[in-house]
Amino acid sequence: MANILFVMTGVDYWTLADGTKHPTGYWAEEFVVPFEALKAAGHRIVVATPGGVVPAVDKGSLAPEVNGGKETADHRAEVVSTSRELANPIALAGVDLADYDAVFYPGGHGPMEDLAVDATSGALLTAAVHSGKPLAVVCHAPAALLAATGADGTNVFAGYALTGFTNAEETQAGFADKAKWLLQDRLVQIGADFREADPWTPNVVVDRNLITGQNPASSAGVAEELLRRLS
Repeated sequence: MANILFVMTGVDYWTLADGTKHPTGYWAEEFVVPFEALKAAGHRIVVATPGGVVPAVDKGSLAPEVNGGKETADHRAEVVSTSRELANPIALAGVDLADYDAVFYPGGHGPMEDLAVDATSGALLTAAVHSGKPLAVVCHAPAALLAATGADGTNVFAGYALTGFTNAEETQAGFADKAKWLLQDRLVQIGADFREADPWTPNVVVDRNLITGQNPASSAGVAEELLRRLS
């Protein structure tokens, strides 16, 4: 049995370019699919957030139309509402990487607001990628990689092949012209080798111990690769 740390956003909004706060949080599928796969394999999960706040689910991510129907949507809503791990997070500042065998960051627009500029998360990501332990990040959660800067000011993920929510997907989701910045653009700016697939199709990119997924549909593939690394 492995101990896996889920690092999740601590906010329920995303500040847009005009200053309005768009209601959000984490995306249900990106938590539930890996959570269930890892738990089914016998692994232990601990959730950590900035300040130890209970993470908020993006209510839009529980709609039937983004979950392949009402049955799956209802199931994911039940997992979200009954998960003891979600209800009892620890504070990110108190995390000791030595206690965990792998680290996973689910997405949603929330990480664009807090984890993208969270130095504690950035330090954890830096330690995790240098440790060789599996580090998995999906959809908008690669925004957290932006805070992982070394002593020389360069980003520790520069040169890594990775993926994340694309400009095309953000455009189709209706937020590209409303956002302060776009994730794909910023990841390219830090020197990452961004690997883009067609919008909404599963796309998992692995480089060394870094596992990244492009979008919610990539959550299952990210979980599978993480399980393979832990077996």
